[in-house]
Amino acid sequence: MAEPQEKRAARRFPLRLPVTVDHGEEAKVHDIGQIRDVSARGICFYVQSSISQGSPIGFTLTLPPEITLTESIRVQCKGHVVRVEEARENGRMAVAAVIEEYEFLPQE
Repeated sequence: MAEPQEKRAARRFPLRLPVTVDHGEEAKVHDIGQIRDVSARGICFYVQSSISQGSPIGFTLTLPPEITLTESIRVQCKGHVVRVEEARENGRMAVAAVIEEYEFLPQE
């Protein structure tokens, strides 16, 4: 039996970092989640709140020096949810989203 072919075009980085997620009606729901993995085109993270597949989403994360090869960089992203799965990670949901636009934020 043949192994499934990898469809992802960008390298994924398995990270365990906090992520701030804005979703819901006009991004009124503010949630702190944990990243499972991230790439240049997408992200998967765990959250407590219910998020619907296809809905718009915004999130902010800080990429560590291991990824940026310089210093930590805060990034604010916008995209939409492509998959939601019931997770075994403390009862939280795994949410996969496509990154459609991003902006580097100044250091705090």
